[in-house]
Amino acid sequence: MSTTTTGAGVEASVAPVTRRVRAYFAPVNRSSGVPTLFDAAQLGRFDLHAPPPPWVDLGWVSGFTRKCGTKVDTLRAGAPAMTVGQVRTEVEATVSLAFETWGKLQVTLASGSQQTNLLTTAAGAAPNGSGGVAAAPVPLLTGTGPASTATSLNVGTAAAGFSVGSLVAVDVDYTGQLGYVGTGVSSAYVQSASAVGGDVNYVRRVTLNVGVVVAIKAGVLELASALPAGVPTAGMQVSQLVGFCDREGASFFQEWSGLFVMPGAQGDRVLAHYPRLQAMQGSTETEEALAAPLERIRLAGAFRALPVKDANDGETVLCFRSYLPAVLRGV
Repeated sequence: MSTTTTGAGVEASVAPVTRRVRAYFAPVNRSSGVPTLFDAAQLGRFDLHAPPPPWVDLGWVSGFTRKCGTKVDTLRAGAPAMTVGQVRTEVEATVSLAFETWGKLQVTLASGSQQTNLLTTAAGAAPNGSGGVAAAPVPLLTGTGPASTATSLNVGTAAAGFSVGSLVAVDVDYTGQLGYVGTGVSSAYVQSASAVGGDVNYVRRVTLNVGVVVAIKAGVLELASALPAGVPTAGMQVSQLVGFCDREGASFFQEWSGLFVMPGAQGDRVLAHYPRLQAMQGSTETEEALAAPLERIRLAGAFRALPVKDANDGETVLCFRSYLPAVLRGV
């Protein structure tokens, strides 16, 4: 069937025209290897400003490039050998982009490895590249005053030590846990407790469960947005931080589910869903010249797709590309 064939009230199909690409990421359960799947049949027309949970909107990106590294070779038979078919001998796909904004998750994704929180240090702490010994954490109160929620933290009289604009990390103490750590999202992998050295703040040092204080009232810290891990659980404490730090050469690989949306100007939409993306480079920046001598620094990310099985037929795939035609367009 021709792609331009139309009937009554149906317009001819066209190539999608888009200005920008929007990126969304969701966590992969690292312990089980289960990614976050996106079903374009159910959710493909979602509001770009309100992605379905647990997808996180990372805004518009530039320089978005999808590369197919899949190799196809010939299958030969007979004498002389003649091509009787084709086989795929290697399957690979990569994605690269530059984030338009800097934030905790953008910096994490572009870091390639563990991305640490620069926790406020204790008085007299020795200097260290990813932050020295952290100040004592502040416990969340239970049984006194309102219960803490994903957007409000009851710390009682300790609220005097915070101010509007404070950055906070909320997570459990490190008590010798091995394997993946970080509530809500696996943010690091601990191979031995001795390597962490008994740092009670280590989980808060690497967690993605962070927020910004926008108001303080009656011992409660109000946050600008909900904590990624939701309502704090028993045993969580609060540490202040001043920013974020990543390191070149660490052993941990970031892995996330990725969704990239290209909204067409005429109502169509192209979606590229990678259930498993692992960072394939260390922390990198690009510069964009503005009015001299100013330059804009963008975070550059590059990712390699890992395989999943499609439940419909058991095929092993790296990416699902979906096309949603505009209303009354020829197909």
